[in-house]
Amino acid sequence: MKIGIYPGCSLTGSAREYNQSVLSIAQAFDIEIEQVPDWNCCGATAAHNLNKDLSLALPARILASAEKSGMSEIVVPCAACYSRLMTTKHELDHDPVCRNRISEIIEADYQGKVQILNVIEFIDKYITPKLEEKIIRKFNNKVACYYGCLLVRPAKILKYDRAENPQSMDIVMTKLGANSIQWNRKVECCGAGLTMAKVDIVAKLSGTIVEDAQYMGAEAIVVACPMCHANLDMRRKSINSIMGKKFDIPVIYITQAIGWALGMDDKKLEFFRHFVPVNLPEGIPFEIPKEVVADVSVSEETV
Repeated sequence: MKIGIYPGCSLTGSAREYNQSVLSIAQAFDIEIEQVPDWNCCGATAAHNLNKDLSLALPARILASAEKSGMSEIVVPCAACYSRLMTTKHELDHDPVCRNRISEIIEADYQGKVQILNVIEFIDKYITPKLEEKIIRKFNNKVACYYGCLLVRPAKILKYDRAENPQSMDIVMTKLGANSIQWNRKVECCGAGLTMAKVDIVAKLSGTIVEDAQYMGAEAIVVACPMCHANLDMRRKSINSIMGKKFDIPVIYITQAIGWALGMDDKKLEFFRHFVPVNLPEGIPFEIPKEVVADVSVSEETV
């Protein structure tokens, strides 16, 4: 089975561990992943604030390239990229005049044939049906699934999960044995692309998210977006400073959680890249069958 992937800028840079975990779990389920050829930046959180045609042309070129290569569907792990591609597809599919204009700009015939999947949809479609039979160790801790503001919004366009109380990630984590808590900040904005320009704002927004998760008893925050991960993990020093408290709750990608449950070691999941230590197995306790303990390899950086 082959499926396309649009990694976006983050997965080739600051979120390399996310990219690695996506590819690793796909391989575990015999799914061949192929990058969209000659992909470009989607415009992320900036282009649509500067130039409307540019904000549509950048995602349209990606989708046209996927179509040209024969891809029928692509997985987009970054929630911001997913939002931009889905919003563009919706607009171009419903406005032939706009579609023709953008096709001229990108010098490619965009037809709107590619199906776009976020990482949870990808997991639901290709991983979940065979997940439980492949699990060799389970979480025995509480986790807070954090969706952020772009994975399920705008609801009228994405039509995916519930905008105010999504459950798709919670269901996956429950299958992995975790106690997925109900909490108040699962779709609050973390500050998104302001992380470089307005660190104080990001620290305040992300701080309330981290604080609520830890207050509700979560031992880890599970995410499906590299921007959310960066703001909750990389900005932890700023969060602790502005909140006046020290929060040590780790932030992990859902694909890393799945990989760990499948028995993958740290070399494949790269927890060591996180700013907040993910101490396995102590920091995020798992029930590990004795017969597989000898096969578990955890690098020194994580313990």
